[in-house]
Amino acid sequence: MSDFFLWVWLKQGVSWIMVGSHELLTFLGLPDGSGIAWVLAIVMLVIVMRILLIPLFFRQIKASRGMQLMQPELQAVQKKYKGKTDPASREAMTRETMELYKKHGTNPFASCMPLLLQSPIFFALFSVLNGLEAIAAGEAEPLTPISQEVASDIEQSTLFGAHLSDVFMQDSSITAKFVIAGLIIAMSATTFFTQRQLTMKNMPPAALEGPMAQTQKIMLYMLPVIFMISGVNFPVGVLIYWTVTNLWSMGQQYYTIKRMPAPGSRAEKEMQERKARKAKEKALKRGEPIPEEVVEVLEPKARGQRVQPKRKDRRKGAPREPVATAQAAPSDKSSDNGSAADTAATSAEASASSGTTTAGGESRNGTPASSKSKAKTRPAGASPAGKRKKK
Repeated sequence: MSDFFLWVWLKQGVSWIMVGSHELLTFLGLPDGSGIAWVLAIVMLVIVMRILLIPLFFRQIKASRGMQLMQPELQAVQKKYKGKTDPASREAMTRETMELYKKHGTNPFASCMPLLLQSPIFFALFSVLNGLEAIAAGEAEPLTPISQEVASDIEQSTLFGAHLSDVFMQDSSITAKFVIAGLIIAMSATTFFTQRQLTMKNMPPAALEGPMAQTQKIMLYMLPVIFMISGVNFPVGVLIYWTVTNLWSMGQQYYTIKRMPAPGSRAEKEMQERKARKAKEKALKRGEPIPEEVVEVLEPKARGQRVQPKRKDRRKGAPREPVATAQAAPSDKSSDNGSAADTAATSAEASASSGTTTAGGESRNGTPASSKSKAKTRPAGASPAGKRKKK
């Protein structure tokens, strides 16, 4: 019986918030009776409930962060007892796991607390909207704040032609079915992006591995599918409530992740880069040198790599210096190709040496060119000078 009375009081509380929100909106200038004011009253219900749940939301963030930070240690414990099925090993594994939860100040159910507390509100609103038609027809007892006249106004209120109590699977117009289908898609999509925002952007790489991470990935894709299937049984008002709740969660999580990201996550890296850019801009405006830690955050690759030195003659496509080697005298007369190659080799060697010879066979400092060096580089009788004399 206590559960029954608790459920009645919960429905009464939801009704009072809706009626009070409607009176506030009409006081601000919206039309009384059936109309958009009752649709916005459901939005006000979401705002009131989420404001009341803000302390629990921060506890959820703290618990989720603790779960992420303990993942490497939890995986080490699971690896330690992998394959051990005896009672002593299972008991030791459970004990060490609970010690980890205590150490990080979290538990597996802390992150689910806001969702669990919202569930009764969700079902209470579902019950109130489903009972509007019966209350308006006088077939059911009215709730304390919702009289027969108020129930009729709420039931006649529409969103793009769909009544707040319309359900996709029940008798409803084609227009209402399109509106309900759009709300179901919006509810499922916002659920997906809300969960993805929390799991992918605000989790360190170590937390994305292991059985728990795989379970979260499965739920990331399964929950929207479940909501799309079950959404055909929800009234329009409940779909509005759930979609607005998801949008609120996305905005709240975006602010929290941006300001207080989890250590080691992609969001933390982005926050450090934002702070480094601001510090760099301030330093440039003041004409001060950029701090070392700012440079390390903005340009980690440029400062972390060491450029290997290269010899000039080892670079690709660079000409190599000629090496003088002794050649044996040819058995027959040199061909024109051989003479051209010898001439090129002699010119390269002469250019590389410090004393370059002139056309008269003397060096620039006035000393004769060494015939001994010529003998080392080419056979006797094949020098360009001999060829010129012969000509």
